[in-house]
Amino acid sequence: MTSERPETRASDAEREQVAERLREAMTEGRLTMEEFDERLGVAYKARTHGELVPLVRDLPAPGTTTDVARIADGAVARDGDGESAPTAWADRVGREPATSKGAFAFWGGFGRRGTWTVGRKFTAVVFQAGGEIDLREARFEDRDVVIRCFTFMGGVHVTVPPDMDVEVRGFGLMGGFGEAPHDGSAVSPGSPRVVVTGFALMGGVGVERKLRDAEKRRLKEERKRQRLEKKAERKELD
Repeated sequence: MTSERPETRASDAEREQVAERLREAMTEGRLTMEEFDERLGVAYKARTHGELVPLVRDLPAPGTTTDVARIADGAVARDGDGESAPTAWADRVGREPATSKGAFAFWGGFGRRGTWTVGRKFTAVVFQAGGEIDLREARFEDRDVVIRCFTFMGGVHVTVPPDMDVEVRGFGLMGGFGEAPHDGSAVSPGSPRVVVTGFALMGGVGVERKLRDAEKRRLKEERKRQRLEKKAERKELD
């Protein structure tokens, strides 16, 4: 973490970090739609940190204290290649010991979802059962994480956010092991590098990219706003 002066040039990652915080604030009801639109426009046009800071200065950090992503503090994280990375990822990688390093299910199921910390090596084994591994709100013990999935007449479903760096290497025999088609979203700077590997026998392991709940709420509110605007335009024409 380094403190930057207000006149320091802002990066694309930092502008997007502020934009994400504004989206969260809007879905939480802290900003009206008009305030959100106004601040978002300023954020994407900002050229320096001094222009970004006022946009989030009056907004509390979302979630818990370990989920803080506040550009107002001038915080900029660095990834392994020395490039700037959003503080939101930096606060979720390498900050806590693992809360789970594995899971097993026999004639049943297991779930790892919500806020939890993934071990640098996580092993899932299911036998005539199912398992769910959701990484969208997870934290990570290390930047490099390997998730090993072994299924026997069962299945494991892995859900990741669209901007996460994920590689699928597993093998399926009389079953499947693969990733759903990618929508082309770019990997966010600072993302953990997750490798999903293992073996599926008469079963399957699937990796799917889905939006985080906060982003879903933002898109829902945006569609609602657009419908209201169109309705208002029709009334004016009438």
